[in-house]
Amino acid sequence: MKLVITIPAYNEEKTIARVVAEVPRAIEGVDQVEVLVIDDGSTDGTVQQAKEAGADRVVSHSGNMGVGAAFATGRDSALGMGADLIVTMDADGQFDPKDIPRLIEPVLEGQADFVTGSRFLDKRLTPKMSRIKRIGNSFFTRIVNSLTGQKLADTQCGFRAYSWEAALRSNTFADFTYTQEVLIDLLYKKMKVREVPIQVREREGESRVVTHWYSYGLKALVIAIRTFRDHEPLKFFGSVSLLALIPGVIIGLFMLAHWVSTGGTSPFTSLLYLVVALLVMGTIFIVLALIADMLDRLREIEDELLYESKRQRYKDGGRLPR
Repeated sequence: MKLVITIPAYNEEKTIARVVAEVPRAIEGVDQVEVLVIDDGSTDGTVQQAKEAGADRVVSHSGNMGVGAAFATGRDSALGMGADLIVTMDADGQFDPKDIPRLIEPVLEGQADFVTGSRFLDKRLTPKMSRIKRIGNSFFTRIVNSLTGQKLADTQCGFRAYSWEAALRSNTFADFTYTQEVLIDLLYKKMKVREVPIQVREREGESRVVTHWYSYGLKALVIAIRTFRDHEPLKFFGSVSLLALIPGVIIGLFMLAHWVSTGGTSPFTSLLYLVVALLVMGTIFIVLALIADMLDRLREIEDELLYESKRQRYKDGGRLPR
């Protein structure tokens, strides 16, 4: 059983050495532990510090591509290194590597396909954060839970463990961030998830991802919506269609009743144009919903073909028979 710890890093020379050095190299149930640092175009001494601290491998992007791109590079590189189990964690030191054994335990015991650390599952471990960040975390957790039917306490944490199967099944497209996209994607693919309570440490310096809460929130929301659209196109476009059809029908019935009782449309004649526009828009989105649902079946087939392709590509590098 080989565990690869992937650590995306962008200009983290002050903390990367400590994070790499603190990774436990002897974990019960694991035969080999390796550390993979993904340098996302750092311009400081991050790479040198990581190597000197004992990172087994450093993969570098030519420029700053985003934590979502770094996650994808780390996942694929870890699979190429023969990982049977992958853990992702930040390079800023807020996650304690000593929690890795607890994080991977549900996967090792077959209770989960992937595990996410939770900062809010145990109220005693809830970190101090600004009111706006707390509201933002609660908002996105509610969004993800409503889309997936889960009751998770924390959907934004980047401290996670993935089985070999979950890593192969995950497909990501967003470069900016990945936490919501991967979670929604794997849950729709019927992967079993567990939460493990963790306590975060104080971050050194400012976040490299959340520079402005409103910018992060908007981008993350778009990613979550797009992921939901890809997996539930009939619901997505059907909901938009109903938003147009329902008021269109209601206003149309009102106009019909007014015409029957008065013999004319005045003074609501202008509403006829609105009724037509809403009904046409609703009909268009119904057609889009049906087309998108058909394309979704093709996407599922392509996902399965991609999974089988990756399974064949990485099976020889693993430590367990596939």
